[in-house]
Amino acid sequence: MSVIRGHGRPEPGVTATPRRRSGLRRWLLALLLWPVLAGAHSAPYSYLILLLDEQSTHGSLVIHVYDVAHEVGVTDPAMLLNREEAQRHETQLRQLVELRMRIGFDGQAVQPVWQPIEVLPDRQSLRLQFDLTQLRPAAVDFDMQLFPYDPMHQTFIEVYEGGSLRLQAILDAAHASARYYSGSLQGRWAVIKTFVQSGVHHILIGPDHILFLIGLLLLGGTIWRLASIVTAFTLGHSVTLSLAALGLVRLSPAVVEPAIALSIVVVGADNLLVQLKRGTGAAASLGAADAARDLRPWFAGLFGLIHGFGFASVLMEFGLPRDALGWSLAAFNIGVELGQLIIVLPTATLLWWLWRRSPSAAARTVLLGSVAVVLAGAFWFVQRVWFTPA
Repeated sequence: MSVIRGHGRPEPGVTATPRRRSGLRRWLLALLLWPVLAGAHSAPYSYLILLLDEQSTHGSLVIHVYDVAHEVGVTDPAMLLNREEAQRHETQLRQLVELRMRIGFDGQAVQPVWQPIEVLPDRQSLRLQFDLTQLRPAAVDFDMQLFPYDPMHQTFIEVYEGGSLRLQAILDAAHASARYYSGSLQGRWAVIKTFVQSGVHHILIGPDHILFLIGLLLLGGTIWRLASIVTAFTLGHSVTLSLAALGLVRLSPAVVEPAIALSIVVVGADNLLVQLKRGTGAAASLGAADAARDLRPWFAGLFGLIHGFGFASVLMEFGLPRDALGWSLAAFNIGVELGQLIIVLPTATLLWWLWRRSPSAAARTVLLGSVAVVLAGAFWFVQRVWFTPA
């Protein structure tokens, strides 16, 4: 059972959650925090709790007197354990926190309404409790570096919603931000919107993914043939993206990135071989080719598995909300597919028009385009194998 104080805030260090796995994480976190809570200050921690429910939103920030003393110019940190001394520096401390602790609800900054400062002598800490007027947002953003004088300082964050622990995060100088999506319908929509946009953005700024797709489309073909190629690529990258994001399969970027470059070389080289066999006449259009010998769907599916690991590395850096894992994975995949369509539709349409207008010009375009694909893929392969830091 959690200990409730004030407006129903769980005490830092005590967690009430029906899920055993969350409880285990909480105990591990408590062990990490023990030096601070015991007063040793062997590691520089702050501790932020945020509670969301239908009627109110409030939280508390626990900070060690050692850090406060450094910021407000008190020579002896123990002096701040005196209530009168702590109150004397309360306004200055609040101003400092407001500058360095930014909380956003649905993309808008929110301003805490502070309560009187509390002294926690047994933890050698001060506690600032606050209320937020906005209720149960779809997404909460944290951006903070409370004590930049100490590059090792960390802020532990816990978010409770509906009485359950929903998020645990650690912010430091290298990772100063985090995001939480609520379990409400609005929160699910925020997850979908965010990860769809991320998927579209990632494929459109990835020249290797774009060139791979263009290389697959250069030879043209019927709408069903092109659809089978795109579908195979989708299935391939969706499988490995999901496996990697769930932590079931991992490949080092030192393997994945050169393999992606190599896939581009293979596709371009296959285009050249096919084109050399066909010649440059009207019959060179893939519509007249033997579809049974077209290896592009197989390349798309096989190499799509490798590209999926590349997508996953970006997705993991972006961060997956634990309680909306399925939604975020599905939304990211949808975003990737939308990004693919943005590339595939105009490229396929342009090539179709060129084949109908001038098959010889289209054949030359395929030849030159395939050479460019091979050269670009080879350049990336050499760069990623020999010139990219491990």
